[in-house]
Amino acid sequence: MPGHIGSHYEIGPKLGQGGFGFVYEGTRCKDGLEVAVKFSVKSPNMPYIRVPGHPEGNPMEIDLILMANKSPRAPEIIKILDWEDNEDHFIVVMEWDLKSFVKLHGESLDEGTAQNIMRQVIEAANVCVKCGVFHWDIKMENLLVNQDTMEVKLIDFGCGAQMKKFGYDVFCGYDLDLISKRNWTRLGLSQECCQMISSCLQSDPQKRINLEKMHLHDWFQVME
Repeated sequence: MPGHIGSHYEIGPKLGQGGFGFVYEGTRCKDGLEVAVKFSVKSPNMPYIRVPGHPEGNPMEIDLILMANKSPRAPEIIKILDWEDNEDHFIVVMEWDLKSFVKLHGESLDEGTAQNIMRQVIEAANVCVKCGVFHWDIKMENLLVNQDTMEVKLIDFGCGAQMKKFGYDVFCGYDLDLISKRNWTRLGLSQECCQMISSCLQSDPQKRINLEKMHLHDWFQVME
């Protein structure tokens, strides 16, 4: 593989793929560091933005990760190590301990584990907002979890955007039919958990729980 990334990293097997690219295992040649290397195809009229310290401007996904990692950075957000911008695609190298971190693919979690993960996701989302980043695609498939420590990292900012000063009026990723039915009771889930789900998925923003107050919800006070 030509280019800067090809000369500094050894590319290994494919880890996965999405709508706009592929993710591969990688190793940094100079010190053997294990990384993830994401190849993304550029869409027509793909936006570029500029962040402080990077006046050239980069594809939005790259700069959103850089923005979300502004000091002091949150360990719950994936760190970008290197990148390369080409004519029809761009490449992003990210931290990824391949032996410890795994993706969540719709597995069922007990409530205690879900609480632990959710706390970290809330922290990551709050940091993103404070840094002016709207991830817009937080879901289990976009979380890496350390199997030993249960540390969480938020990944994949490909659907993200810069925060706006006014409200959003478009749904992305929610099941609108499920939201309209407003039935959050599930066998085996605590009442507090069902209330938490309901408070997060209110279509009316005035009734929806505030991101900054999520960690204070009653659900996090039970099963400690």
